[in-house]
Amino acid sequence: MNVPAPRPFRVSTGARVGFLLLALYAFYAASQLDFTWDRFITGLDNGARFIGRMFPPNFSNWELLIKGLVESLQIAVLASLGGILISLPVSLLASRNLMPSWATWPARALIAVCRSLHPVIVAIFFVKAVGFGALAGILALVVASIGFIGKLFTEAIEEISLKQVEAVRATGASFANVILFGVLPQVFSRFVGFATYQTDSNLRSSTMVGIVGAGGIGGTLFAAFQRFDYDFVCAILLSIIALIMVGEMLANLIRAVFVEGLGFGSRDGKRPAPAVPSAAKEFD
Repeated sequence: MNVPAPRPFRVSTGARVGFLLLALYAFYAASQLDFTWDRFITGLDNGARFIGRMFPPNFSNWELLIKGLVESLQIAVLASLGGILISLPVSLLASRNLMPSWATWPARALIAVCRSLHPVIVAIFFVKAVGFGALAGILALVVASIGFIGKLFTEAIEEISLKQVEAVRATGASFANVILFGVLPQVFSRFVGFATYQTDSNLRSSTMVGIVGAGGIGGTLFAAFQRFDYDFVCAILLSIIALIMVGEMLANLIRAVFVEGLGFGSRDGKRPAPAVPSAAKEFD
């Protein structure tokens, strides 16, 4: 009796029905949103004319450009610093392996609320509350940082090994020393990675919240669009791209120093052997 060989990567009937329903809904949604091929072709033509008007870029108003970029950088740095400092205690409170449920649920609810709204929407609220300017942008990105970093910090803490925590507790250490010597060594490298990524994200978002009046280069960009000054728009966009690339390089350097153990003077790119083994190395 010949037994048919099982088919690899076989898709169940339920999965096929699900894919079919998803495809049908995609076509339905496209029809409801007035998405047509003619509009797409017309949009390509309009986009080509728009890009043609952007070149060559105009850097003549460089003082206004530099002022906006510096303000965006300041917003990103201050918002990241504030968000990280607030996220650390909130993450500890939200960690179910360290805290009781009466402490974790309010902290998790705060993180969920901060993650629910886009930074631009939050910036509109703060513009109404504190007025136009960089303060509204800083507060909006602090809220966004708490939502993102708080969630990742919490997940990292919940994945630690409790053996090291219990060993520190057995010495009679206080709760602060347990956190300092039992928890942070295991998650420090991940914290650095999360913090640098959020700083890079805040640098991008700081150029966007200015569109609603929350400071930064976004306000300058929006004003240039309103004046149909497209060559200056191109200069602003190129400057934003350059700023983001520099920020990415700095973030990689910070990760190399704190996570990979490379010094600023390391030229061969090789990681030196640590003198004292660290418990956090197994979690890199």
